[in-house]
Amino acid sequence: MKINTSSTVPAPRARVFAALIDPEILARAIPGCESLTVSGPDAYEAVLKIGVAGLKGTYTGKAAIRDKHPPDSLTLTFEGKGGPGFVRGSAAITLAADNGATRIDSIADVQVGGLIAAVGSRLVEAAARKLADDFFRQLSRELVESSP
Repeated sequence: MKINTSSTVPAPRARVFAALIDPEILARAIPGCESLTVSGPDAYEAVLKIGVAGLKGTYTGKAAIRDKHPPDSLTLTFEGKGGPGFVRGSAAITLAADNGATRIDSIADVQVGGLIAAVGSRLVEAAARKLADDFFRQLSRELVESSP
């Protein structure tokens, strides 16, 4: 399933790009993140507790950043599993300057299985959009609060 999202973050593009690859900022911005551990160069292991209907549960997973082109784009690959099933995929993320802020566009290709697949693609897509919105809202807070 393809999921497209867009968000605007009130910070310059280079600063937003740096935040998207900073594990400390990511740990605070990812919804339900209980732990985020660096497991190698641009690779992470995470434990997430998701409270969204249909996806509710604790997930363990891995993520890696590939094809970095600062401050323009990166690709995120991910896989996770938990009681409700599994999710895996990749997201192409682009950043564009937007009147002193940064517009972030993401095109994700996601596969789900187990009980998650049974809830239907509309619910999974709605939940993914909510989690993305929550992530970018918190990322914006992190960047505004830490601005000089």
